[in-house]
Amino acid sequence: MVVHRGARRGGEADLAEAAQRPVYRQADDYDPYMPYDPSAFPPFAVTVDLVVLTVRRHALCALAVRRGEQPFQGRWALPGGFVREDEDLAAAAARELVEETGLLAHDPTLPAPPNGAHLEQLATYGDPERDPRMRVVSVAHLALAPDLPAPRAGGDANSARWAPVESLLDQENAYGREIGHGEPLAFDHDRILADGVERARSKIEYSSLATAFCPGEFTVGELRRVYEAVWGVALDPRNFHRKVTGTPGFLVPTGGTTTRQGGRPAQLFRAGGATVLNPPMLRPDV
Repeated sequence: MVVHRGARRGGEADLAEAAQRPVYRQADDYDPYMPYDPSAFPPFAVTVDLVVLTVRRHALCALAVRRGEQPFQGRWALPGGFVREDEDLAAAAARELVEETGLLAHDPTLPAPPNGAHLEQLATYGDPERDPRMRVVSVAHLALAPDLPAPRAGGDANSARWAPVESLLDQENAYGREIGHGEPLAFDHDRILADGVERARSKIEYSSLATAFCPGEFTVGELRRVYEAVWGVALDPRNFHRKVTGTPGFLVPTGGTTTRQGGRPAQLFRAGGATVLNPPMLRPDV
């Protein structure tokens, strides 16, 4: 026990009395049984923001919502919301996902339900000035799903739409002028979107994540168009077919065929059990 020198007023009784008083030690900061005053720490809120990506009309698109309230009223933003007191981060992200898109986050080790989507934590953003209301820390999540229908607005958004990611990140083009006269997305959502797009682009190189953009059964041509949309490049069909069908555990033939692409019947596949691709599907230099 550490005792202040000034506590010694005389005799063993005073020393014993002083020994009973709580004395600050640096180690007490790490003692779970040491009480502390919560008001001594600045309050802050936690939100989850969603980078929801899908492939529509052969283009990688993200879900954007127009804010109906301050701050940044009228500006486009990523969907998201505050974490409730009784939920953890994964539950909050899954709740926001189903509210904004009707999709359910699913376990990647299990077969995907018809309305399932891949959902993973992306990164944490905590710039003290990112939200003018108060200190807000956002834990962003990345969601991937096959071609999705027109979205519906909810919460503090008054409209929602799918937009090509390049047009959202390039605010100088026509779409950028439409959504806010060249203004960036609300808060720091342009940075979050860019990070989410790069995560998707890099991760489909070494994982089976690209199949999350496909329906339960798909052709190699449909999978190739996913890679082309996400990477923004054209791929040689024969080389791509050889790589994906020759990678162990990547694709599993279903035994069926389809003519939905036109021409001769194409073989149908489903995602295999492999989560890591070896060798990887390297992104072409552009």
